[in-house]
Amino acid sequence: MVAARAPIVDLLHNRDFGKLFATRMTGSFGDGILQAALAAFVVFSPERQATPLAIAASFGVLLLPYSFIGPFAGVFLDRWRRRQVLLYGNLLRAVTTLLIVGVVLLGHAGIGLGLIVLATLGIGRFILSALSASLPHVVPQRELVTANSLAPTMGTVIYGVGALVGLGVRQLAGGGDGGVRWVLVAAAVVYVAAGLIPLLLRPDQLGPTGDRPGQTVGDVARGFVDGFRVLSDDPPSWRGVVVVLAHRLAFGALTVLLLLILRNTLNPPGDPDAALADFSIVAGTATAGALLAALVTPTLTRRIGTVRWTTLTLLIAAVAAPLSLIPVALPALVAGGLVVGLAQQSAKIGTDTTLQRRIDDDFLGRVFSLYDVGVNAALVVGALLVALTAPLSGVSLLGFLALGAFYLVVALWYSRTRDPGDHSTSGQSPAGAT
Repeated sequence: MVAARAPIVDLLHNRDFGKLFATRMTGSFGDGILQAALAAFVVFSPERQATPLAIAASFGVLLLPYSFIGPFAGVFLDRWRRRQVLLYGNLLRAVTTLLIVGVVLLGHAGIGLGLIVLATLGIGRFILSALSASLPHVVPQRELVTANSLAPTMGTVIYGVGALVGLGVRQLAGGGDGGVRWVLVAAAVVYVAAGLIPLLLRPDQLGPTGDRPGQTVGDVARGFVDGFRVLSDDPPSWRGVVVVLAHRLAFGALTVLLLLILRNTLNPPGDPDAALADFSIVAGTATAGALLAALVTPTLTRRIGTVRWTTLTLLIAAVAAPLSLIPVALPALVAGGLVVGLAQQSAKIGTDTTLQRRIDDDFLGRVFSLYDVGVNAALVVGALLVALTAPLSGVSLLGFLALGAFYLVVALWYSRTRDPGDHSTSGQSPAGAT
């Protein structure tokens, strides 16, 4: 009877997975609250008009500096106890979030805010890498696809809920920068809760499993090279990562276009609250698409394989992305958000599972950090490409068609990849295994 239960049922009966899952959900809820505060304070503030370069610059300031140090983060994840990373990392970003409150009280949105936000988001990305590397320690191999569907996707959903709650708290607190202050305080409280949940797990329960010596600068540099080598030696793994990076590049471009269209075309430039409301609707449908991916991806990957399912979603996005933008209307943007959310999350679920199955645990932290760095860099590149080419209105027929062509090229390239689950014909053992 037990063997016949659905994988999702087994996961829900797994208490250790539940603790790790609760850590992720609580942290994602806090992330959503934080992002709502930052969006209201910077992007949708009446006195800070949105331009393509300004939006792209905000992506770069927030993401690129962490990308330079990210490869080194994975080395520490393979040496530090990951439970402690989850504990102290969440407590530290609660502190940095409170520092943002001070900046908001002073009314500054310059380099001081950028540096503190950079630190807060950088810690968050490090925590996400730790969560991904920890998952195989609480979930059996046969349930990894389901776990990778449920955990990151529900994290995205809870993130969206947190953003909506943050916007609601801001309105209840009177709006403006004063309301943002209380949103940030709420985020800090949630981060403290996210840091306390991992204490329910044993200190060594989340790995790493290897017996590693102390760190030196040389160890960090060699760990960077080792992580890249292990990933590049396994074609199913690195090709899956490339697809996720392509999705993030397109997502960065789509985000800038969406912000410009909502702020400068579909709504009066002097009414940022209307643009923020519309943006929340589109973001909500993208989250719904990610949730749909979590529901259907485990079944479809078992039936037709990871490569075929991911390729199919890329082809759908190749058609849906330009068609959702060309009408320059909110209903079309909402439909496009649903499809892009589905395609992007489907690819991530498949790639996360591939890495966890094929990369040895002692290298997994490094590989996931490299992966995360690529995600950040791709997002910035996509935003920058649009910033350099799109008009202030965000409306560009050639750009819309180019996005569709990009998805199509990636789909055709990835369709030639051997399915990562087909070890019998891959000609090699999982990467990093000896």
